Amino acid sequence: MSESLYILDITADNYQQSVIEQSFTTPVLVDFWAEWCQPCKTLMPLLAKLAEDYQGKFILAKINTEQQQELAAQFGIRSIPTVKLFKNGQPVDEFAGALPEAQIRQFLDQHIPRESDNTVMQAQQLLQQGDAGAALVMLTQAQADDPSNHNISIAIAQTFAAMDDAASAVAVLDKLPEERQQQDDVMQLRSHLDFDLLSKDTPDQATLEQRLADDENDSEARFQLATQHISNGDYPQALELLLILMRKDRNYEDDAARKTMLKIFDLLGEDPLVSKYRSKMMSLIY
Repeated sequence: MSESLYILDITADNYQQSVIEQSFTTPVLVDFWAEWCQPCKTLMPLLAKLAEDYQGKFILAKINTEQQQELAAQFGIRSIPTVKLFKNGQPVDEFAGALPEAQIRQFLDQHIPRESDNTVMQAQQLLQQGDAGAALVMLTQAQADDPSNHNISIAIAQTFAAMDDAASAVAVLDKLPEERQQQDDVMQLRSHLDFDLLSKDTPDQATLEQRLADDENDSEARFQLATQHISNGDYPQALELLLILMRKDRNYEDDAARKTMLKIFDLLGEDPLVSKYRSKMMSLIY
């Protein structure tokens, strides 16, 4: 039995309480290992060090797969070391092999609350109240105190977006690690920012509508009007305008209407608008 408060040896007898029930209050990192496994002997001291470094922000639970074969079989463990992170009674993430410390910290930090995350929540409340300036000051200080917390950078980008400074928001997102940039929340934010930049410095909506009334073949006015509707969250109207542009002037700006529709589809995900307008778009293509 480990002498550490943060490290437990798990058997069939204490698994339910020490892993499942414990994970509802504290993340539990389960290390599946065996005496004969050389990479396990490399990884285990590192995990133990991290458990001490994090001071109870997660619990390290060790399962000897030779002694606890039923538990190993329950989770389909085929190679070791395998490490699974449990939260709220369920495994939510995992990795295999003896990763370096920096990668394990990155893995943990995706799931373990940090003090600076509370600051992010407070700043988001300020943002909802319309005080973007105060939110930005708070987030900038939090980033100085905890520069490795990518949630702060994303919140700063959201704040710049609220301040109609899409260029600064994009610049913040560009500094995130590549793998973080590929996650859904960042990609959706970037899509919104791309549309904001696209509509920046275009004539106002009334002017564009008048241009279309004067000349229904004014492709530039139709496209710019669509981008404004996107920025305002009026996706049905934007999609309708882009569909008309596809039909009237497919070659406008290298097929910009179709490409922009595809970006909207990615942004909306499972929204019923996607299937409706994807079908209409495909009917024009074929």
